[in-house]
Amino acid sequence: MVTLFIFYLHTIAAVALFTKRWQEGDLKEASLAVLFMLLIFSVGWSMSAFIMNFLIEEKGFGLWLDRNALALVLLTFLEAIFYYLQTQRKKRKVLRPA
Repeated sequence: MVTLFIFYLHTIAAVALFTKRWQEGDLKEASLAVLFMLLIFSVGWSMSAFIMNFLIEEKGFGLWLDRNALALVLLTFLEAIFYYLQTQRKKRKVLRPA
């Protein structure tokens, strides 16, 4: 259930990112943004699963929070921080006079 919610959250984020980039730029920029998000998700998931292999048993903390679900939760948390910092950096560039 947790895994499904995280995949759903990423799907919604990808659609929102695609729509925003398509309106600000063009179709190519929107596609690249979603592909970049997919790349971060796939590499980040394998790295967080690798980390969770050392920290948590395979059972995890129950039926819904097994090791793979915890790896996805860790990934989502780190992605949220990364994307927040990226948007803040972009806003600072836009607000700063040239």
